[in-house]
Amino acid sequence: MKKYTMNIALATALLGATVVQASEFGGMYIGGKMGMNRSDISGVANAAGKSTQTFGFEEGYNWDMENFLVGGSFFADFNQKTTHTAVPDLYYGSNTIGLDLKLGLPGSNWMPYAKLGWARVTGSGVFPASQFKYTNDLHLGLGVEYKFAPNWSAAGELTTAASKINGSKLDNRNIAIGLNYYFDTPAAAPVIVAAVAPVVVKEEPKPAPAPVPAPAPEPVPETWKTLLENKPVCIEGAEFEFDSARLRSGEIRKLDEVVSFAEKYSDAQLEADGHTCSIGTEAYNQGLSERRAESVKAYLVRKGVAADRITAVGYGESRPMADNKTREGRELNRRVEVCTVLKVEKRVRVTK
Repeated sequence: MKKYTMNIALATALLGATVVQASEFGGMYIGGKMGMNRSDISGVANAAGKSTQTFGFEEGYNWDMENFLVGGSFFADFNQKTTHTAVPDLYYGSNTIGLDLKLGLPGSNWMPYAKLGWARVTGSGVFPASQFKYTNDLHLGLGVEYKFAPNWSAAGELTTAASKINGSKLDNRNIAIGLNYYFDTPAAAPVIVAAVAPVVVKEEPKPAPAPVPAPAPEPVPETWKTLLENKPVCIEGAEFEFDSARLRSGEIRKLDEVVSFAEKYSDAQLEADGHTCSIGTEAYNQGLSERRAESVKAYLVRKGVAADRITAVGYGESRPMADNKTREGRELNRRVEVCTVLKVEKRVRVTK
C-alpha cells in the first residue's frame, strides 16, 4: 500500500507599478486622430490666429523599461485651410509629417506621456503661407492614453510645431483625440502561480513472523495488481491588485515552477480559473476574471507549455473564498486558481 502526499506552493501576486512583462501599452500600434488646429503667422508677414479642423494618423512601437515606457513613432497631421485676419485676409492651412520619441509612465490602464521629435511643415494656400516648404522644425507634445480593451486605447494630446523661413514664423498648436490599435495583446499581463510537487512515500510490507515449531497453516495465495486513480489538484491563493491582471517582478519565478510541473506531467491538462472581489458590476468583474486567467495562460505558453493544454476560465465574483466585507477578504478573492487531474498508480492486494 502507498501513501500519497501533495506539497502545494501557494503564490501571492500583488501587482504594483513595476512590471517585468509587457505593460498595457507595449508593442506595435497604429492610430487615427482628429481635433482643432490653432495657427498664426508672425514676423515679416503676419496673420492673426485662427482655429480650424485637423486630422491625422500615427504608427509606432513602444518598449517597456520596467518603471517607464520608451517609444518611437511616425506621424502626419493635416491642418485644414481657413481664412485668417490680415492685410489682406489670408486663406491657408498646413500639413506636417515627422518622427517623435515618446516617454510614458504606464499605470494599470492609464499612461501620461511626453513627445519630442522632428517635424517637416508644408504650408498650403496663398502667400506667405505657401513659402513654408519642407522646413525642419522641433515638435513637442503632452498627452494621456487610456487602454479600454486588450487591443484598443483612446488618447488625448496637445502638440506644437513652429516653422521659420524668410523672417516669418508659422505656429501650429493642435489639440486632438485619437483611437489606437495595438497589435500585441498584453499578457499582462500578466499573475499567478502555484506549483504542485507530488511526493510519493512507499511503505514496504512488514516481514512475515518467524516460523513456530507447530505446523504452520497453508499460506493464503495472494497477488497484487496496479490500478490508475484520478487525483484532482487545485492550486489556489494567487492574489491581484484591485482592477488589474498583471504580475509583479517577484512572482515570475513562481510561474516557472508551474512550467516545471507541466513539463514533468506532460499529459496533464491545466485550467486557469480567474476570480475577483465583489467591488464593481458583475459584468465588469466577469471580464476582469477572464483577463486574469488569460494572463496566466499567456505566460505559460510563452514558456513552452502547449496552448491546447491550458483552458482559461473566468468566474467573476461568483466563487469567493473569503468574506468580501473585509479588506483582507477582498484581497484573497482577487485570485487565480490552477486546477488539474493527475493519474497516479495504486496497488491493491487480490486474495485468491
